[in-house]
Amino acid sequence: MRATAAPTRPARGAALLVAMVLLTVVSTLAAGMVWQQWKAVQVETAERARAQTTWILRGALDWARLILREDARSGRPTSLNEPWATPLAEARLSTFLATDREHAADDGPEAFLAGSIADAQARYNLRNLLADGKVVPAQLAVLQRLCTSVGVGADTAQLLAGGLLAASLAADAGAPLPPQQLADLAWLGLDAATLDRLATVVVLLPVATPVNLNTAPREVLAGVITGLDLGGADRLVQARTRQALRSLADATEVLGRGFTLNERDVDVKSAFFEVRGRLRLEQQVQEELTLVERRSGLEVVAIQRLRRPAR
Repeated sequence: MRATAAPTRPARGAALLVAMVLLTVVSTLAAGMVWQQWKAVQVETAERARAQTTWILRGALDWARLILREDARSGRPTSLNEPWATPLAEARLSTFLATDREHAADDGPEAFLAGSIADAQARYNLRNLLADGKVVPAQLAVLQRLCTSVGVGADTAQLLAGGLLAASLAADAGAPLPPQQLADLAWLGLDAATLDRLATVVVLLPVATPVNLNTAPREVLAGVITGLDLGGADRLVQARTRQALRSLADATEVLGRGFTLNERDVDVKSAFFEVRGRLRLEQQVQEELTLVERRSGLEVVAIQRLRRPAR
C-alpha cells in the first residue's frame, strides 16, 4: 500500500487560518455575553439603589409629617422655638437597613440620612401679587422693597408681576399650567444668580398666603410691613425669640403706634412647609425637597416633590 502523503504547506496554512477565525468568533461572542451580563448587573444595582433611596427619603418625609402633625395638635403659634424647626443631624441607618442584626455592621449598606423642615411662609408669596385678574399695587410695592433688600433691581418686581399675570390669564384661557415653583420663572429671562437672591425672600406657593411674623427674617418683615425699617424688624425678631407672638396684637404692641397689620398679609401660624431630606447611600448622594401643606384635621399632604443630586 502507498503511504498517505503529508499535508502540503498551503493546506496547513488554511487550517491555521480557519482555527484563528473560529477563535476570534468565539472570543467575540464570549466578550459580548460577558458585557451583557455586566450591563444587566449594573442596571439591577442602579435599580436597587434607586428603590432604597426612594424608601429612605420617604421615611424622612413621614418623619416630617409626624412632627408637623404633633405641632398642629398643640395649637400653638408656628415659631422657630417649636420641635419642627430643629434639623435632623446626619444619622447612620446601616443597622436598620440590614435584615440580620448579627451582621448589620458588616453587611448593611452605608446609609446616612439628614433632614430639616423650613417654614415656606417665612418668605413673601408671589401669589399675593394678583387678585381678581390684576396686579395689586400695594403687593407690587412690597416686592419692590424686597428686591431692593437683596440687591436686585426694582424693575425685576414689575417683570415678575407682569409674567405671573400673563401666565394666570393664559391658564384661564386653557393654556398650560402657570409656574409652580420659583425656578419656573427663569423663562421670564431671570438668570440663576437673580433667582438665587430672590429665593431668600420670596416663594411661589399654590395659593396666596400671609407671611409668618414668627419665622420670617428681618428683610422680609421690613418688606411686607409698610413703614417698618430693619431696626424695627430687629425688635420684632428679638421679641419673638423671647416668646412666640401669639397674635397680631402682640406684634402691634412690640412695633408701637403707627403700624397696622392686616391678617391677609401677616399671621403667626403657617400651613406650608418645605421638607428637605439628604441621603448618602454608599457612593450616591441624593436630596429631595418636598412642599407639604398642613390642613385642618391634622392632615399633612405633599404638594410638590423635587429630587436632585446633592450639590
